[in-house]
Amino acid sequence: MNWNTGIRQTHRWLSIIFTLTVIANLVAMALGKPPSWVVYSPLPVLFLLMFTGLYMFVLPYAGKWRSE
Repeated sequence: MNWNTGIRQTHRWLSIIFTLTVIANLVAMALGKPPSWVVYSPLPVLFLLMFTGLYMFVLPYAGKWRSE
């Protein structure tokens, strides 16, 4: 497994975790005032998703830059 495959797989798993934390957040809000750790729990995963997504976004351009 190379570096790019690992990043893609990590991004996929992070998206599943992010979706689950958002659903848990919505359920907790529907049941009443949730604790702050529930409200902010999607944010660390979202930042990791942002970094892996930006890495994958730049990959095609980096290949073009290296070939020139």
